[in-house]
Amino acid sequence: MTEMICVGAIAGAFGVHGEVRLKSFTSDPLAVVDYAPLSTEDQKRHFDIEITREIKNGFAARLSGVATKEEADALKGVRLFAPRDRLPNLPDDEYYHADLIGLAVFDTGGAPLGKVKAVHNHGATDLLELQLPGQSRTVLMPFTMAAVPTVDLTAGRIVADPPDGLLD
Repeated sequence: MTEMICVGAIAGAFGVHGEVRLKSFTSDPLAVVDYAPLSTEDQKRHFDIEITREIKNGFAARLSGVATKEEADALKGVRLFAPRDRLPNLPDDEYYHADLIGLAVFDTGGAPLGKVKAVHNHGATDLLELQLPGQSRTVLMPFTMAAVPTVDLTAGRIVADPPDGLLD
């Protein structure tokens, strides 16, 4: 089975004619349509996408097979996926979030810090959510060159120099 990468999410209905609010997770937000048809995570539904206009925090879009407000509302929260082989190759210093999740994280001295549980972006920069070893709590670490000098996808590890006090 081809690896699937999340490229967008449906934030609910837009209007009363079956359009949806679409959040794009691609570096060029409009490029989300280039990877269509997109599928749900379970790959049971597939959608062609037509962006109708830009709106706050995303786009209004028409999805194939969605004709009513009720159908659009029922898709709220659904994440949309594209096969990895449809996505462009990235430069050496850029990564797909899916490639980072699950990687082991070590400090510059080689001591384990945890594993990447998720990658978040709230506007300023990406944040790695680290699951600390032997603990239920997580911490958010900035995904910057200063805090994360090395990402080695081949070895499945990240070397990090977390800001002072982050892990206390």
